[in-house]
Amino acid sequence: MAQDLALDLEELRHLHSIAKRPRTLSLLSSEIRSLEKVSSEAPAARSSQIPAPISTGAKVAPSPALNYATLASFSWDQDGDKVKIYVSMEGIDEEKIESDFKSMSFDVKFHDVQGKNYRCAISKLHKEIVPEKCKVVVKPKRAIITLVKASKGNWLDLHFKDDKLKPNLDKEKDPMAGIMDMMKNMYEEGDDEMKKTIAKAWTDARSGKSGDPLGSYR
Repeated sequence: MAQDLALDLEELRHLHSIAKRPRTLSLLSSEIRSLEKVSSEAPAARSSQIPAPISTGAKVAPSPALNYATLASFSWDQDGDKVKIYVSMEGIDEEKIESDFKSMSFDVKFHDVQGKNYRCAISKLHKEIVPEKCKVVVKPKRAIITLVKASKGNWLDLHFKDDKLKPNLDKEKDPMAGIMDMMKNMYEEGDDEMKKTIAKAWTDARSGKSGDPLGSYR
């Protein structure tokens, strides 16, 4: 019975760590609390029949891993040097924040915020940051996560994205094929004027009027 409860709790905690929908998180949290209560009451019922063990000075087993609700909604802005992420939440204790900044990621955990734990993290950022200069500042109704850019410039997104416009110039691949891939991406993502320009370049190249379809972009 005790083993089944432990397995059920482990699986529910795993589901809670990957769930995103608020209602799903709430249902999982409620079920976890119920099982934890049952699990804690069972040993208490048996304790009256089992003599208390004699202390041997052994270390106490670590407490179970904490559960976190993922903060999927936040706002952000930037300048040439920094990115600021705004997390709207009341009751944050600055002493109970755990932050981990790395060159291409960050993970900030907010503990015991009105009885719950929250987590704001991005596993792969758009560009590199300077971990030792990043910080978390707590305000009355929000927290501000400041990321210091490793190099100045504008970020198109917080998350890393492959540069579709960068031609693939693999040594084992024809360089012209990489250029054609780039033109294809430009055509698919461009506006009507861009599509007309690229279509004309293709037509001229095929008819022999132009030997370089990208000549107008250089």
